[in-house]
Amino acid sequence: MPAKLICSICFCLFLFGCSPEPENSHEDVKYNVLFISIDDLRNDLGALGIDYVQTPYLDSFAEESRLFSRHYVQVPTCGSSRAALLRGKRAAETRFLPNTVIRDTHEEWGQQSLPALFREHGYQTLSLGKITHYPGGLTGEGWAEGPEELPDVWDHIWVPDSPWGTPEDMMHGYADGVPRDRGESPTWEAHDGPDTSYPDGWVANDAIETLDELAESEQPWFFAVGFFKPHLPFAAPLKYFELYDPYDIPEPEDTYIPESPSSWHGSGEMMGNYGQHPGDPNEDREYARQLRHAYAAATTYVDVQVGRVLNKLEELGLKEETIIVIWSDHGFALGEQGIWGKHSLYEVALKAPMLIRKPGMNAPGELSDAIVETIDIFPTLLDLAGLSAPDGLEGHTLRVQLDDPGAPSQKPAFAHWNRGQETVRTDEWRLIVHRPEGETEGFELFDFRESSEGERVNPENYPNVVERLMDKLEHI
Repeated sequence: MPAKLICSICFCLFLFGCSPEPENSHEDVKYNVLFISIDDLRNDLGALGIDYVQTPYLDSFAEESRLFSRHYVQVPTCGSSRAALLRGKRAAETRFLPNTVIRDTHEEWGQQSLPALFREHGYQTLSLGKITHYPGGLTGEGWAEGPEELPDVWDHIWVPDSPWGTPEDMMHGYADGVPRDRGESPTWEAHDGPDTSYPDGWVANDAIETLDELAESEQPWFFAVGFFKPHLPFAAPLKYFELYDPYDIPEPEDTYIPESPSSWHGSGEMMGNYGQHPGDPNEDREYARQLRHAYAAATTYVDVQVGRVLNKLEELGLKEETIIVIWSDHGFALGEQGIWGKHSLYEVALKAPMLIRKPGMNAPGELSDAIVETIDIFPTLLDLAGLSAPDGLEGHTLRVQLDDPGAPSQKPAFAHWNRGQETVRTDEWRLIVHRPEGETEGFELFDFRESSEGERVNPENYPNVVERLMDKLEHI
């Protein structure tokens, strides 16, 4: 090529930012990664057609990203779901089910975890708030001392310096530094104060300050920001409660407790860890309405904090240099199947928001209805960043859905839970298998062919479907 032509091309690149290379050329682009985790957020987004919960910032982000309407987690509890994300693997073995799984098993896989691989490839890795199960990464008394949960993968891991005395107090915090009194503290709280009355306001502030610092860095970064709400207690500043008329929030249609064997449980997290119940929400409709109102308020509160971080990224001019993932670790039942919590293999507990934006993506704002799993995030981020994936990952890159929102599901979604429960979700069916002692005790079958909510049907009437779905479970 003539020298003058080479100079002209170089001048064009400098002056106008044009590029003769294909979009997202891995050789020339080293994107930052902003990973935002939200705790216990069900699929209550305006962008998903839920018009009675206000999520303006997540809805706005959905317009420029890919929102996955059928994203499923691997385990319906915080620690194990986050372990699956960081490992890129399912929790088919019972030792990967507890909330303590990262602390107890990290020596096997920690140096092949998602942040460790980015760090190995020259990225700064930072973890703020709740990313692993223990905010700040320490697992001892009050979660303020060792041992570490996932050592040697983060350049910096921390929780904000705040009024709450320990990370554990922050995780379950009430207004202005008040800790939870297990079994006595209320399930919800509305405090007339600023956003920093509760921990997520402090997390957002630290995230904003950190982005200011990262904007000055020449080194690429992987920054994980973990928010606490709407996790119990459903607590938020009063102004977010005042956005709602609780009578406008509908009651779920399916509130009956299924017959055994089932994935139903007694909502122990709420009933055991919190007190001052005015009644059983399955019996007291007014209390149930209060809880749904408080959950909605906490959802809007965390939505605003996420929006503050996203706005800062844009203000700093970093958006087009950054891959953004917003993810929740599981859903949350608010009376569905008579459950108040996660910890089941039902749709509402396993389905949670996931949004991904890559710079220059095709058809931003178009919804993907493909079935995807949390474990798909690991290979997707490596793919988008141009990094090689280690052997043994069980997810698939979602590049095809990011490029084409109409691309179909590539595989079913699988999940596991205690008492020998496991489930498979295909486009048309969900099968839950109960094997409490290793032997199959029974099935639950849900038909999604006519309803996005799923109709519970008698598995004995669909033996071929059960056999086909069982075969998928046997071969994961």
